[in-house]
Amino acid sequence: METVALKAKAAQIRMDLLRMIHGAKTGHTGGSLSNTDILTALYYRVINIDPQNPKWEKRDRFIASKGHSVESLWCILADLGFFPKEELESFSQFGTRLIGHPNNKVAGIEMNTGALGHGLAISVGMALASKRDSNSYRVFCLMGDGEQAEGSVWEAAMAGAHYKLDNLVGIIDRNRLQISGSTEEVMGLDPLEDKWASFGWNVVSIDGNDMDSLVEALEAVASVKNKPTLIMANTIKGKGVSFAENVPHWHHHVPNDEQLEMALNELTALIESYKQEGQVR
Repeated sequence: METVALKAKAAQIRMDLLRMIHGAKTGHTGGSLSNTDILTALYYRVINIDPQNPKWEKRDRFIASKGHSVESLWCILADLGFFPKEELESFSQFGTRLIGHPNNKVAGIEMNTGALGHGLAISVGMALASKRDSNSYRVFCLMGDGEQAEGSVWEAAMAGAHYKLDNLVGIIDRNRLQISGSTEEVMGLDPLEDKWASFGWNVVSIDGNDMDSLVEALEAVASVKNKPTLIMANTIKGKGVSFAENVPHWHHHVPNDEQLEMALNELTALIESYKQEGQVR
């Protein structure tokens, strides 16, 4: 998918997740909006998967360590055909498979996640297994920036570098806000890029809401040898919805009817602007 089409797709996914959260009356809105561009670039351009054969042995693996921001992932998996799109209406309802964290009873989900700090360790194990089995699949792990305060993240980072796992890609959704406030006030992380580099990772820092930068960074990973890559995706929490951007209140907040309409109008206008470029139908 071309970059401008990816931008339009990301806007559509944002519309889908907002409708889903509004209908469920619950959800992690801000973080799902911030990671939508990352997941769109990954799933529609980079990752090697087959929705018709979700257990395909050679598939790339994706681990959402930042499991609470699952809403964008549910919408993407439904859009790709892993499960019927109508099932999104059951999000967080009694008896649903589509709970508030990734659930591996759903096709396309590798592991139940959401207890922060565990996803990268799981990903290291998967990437090491791929190497030792002489397989070709890669492993992508999306982490939150608040999650970087977990010591288990750094143990996994050491192991990934030690085993020279160049088939492992960590991505940090660096929106600088977590549930209790600014990451730098809660537990200072900077200089975060230098810390990851000191652990032996290839570190790339980009604008994580710029589709061209995301595609370039994710596609360049294949040329890196003998070390894992960490993509520092600097994002805006609540991205795509003007009144939610960089507002801590939207970490876990549900739009009311008026706010939903405002957000959908903004995103519809954005999609129309891409269509005018003549490359999106």
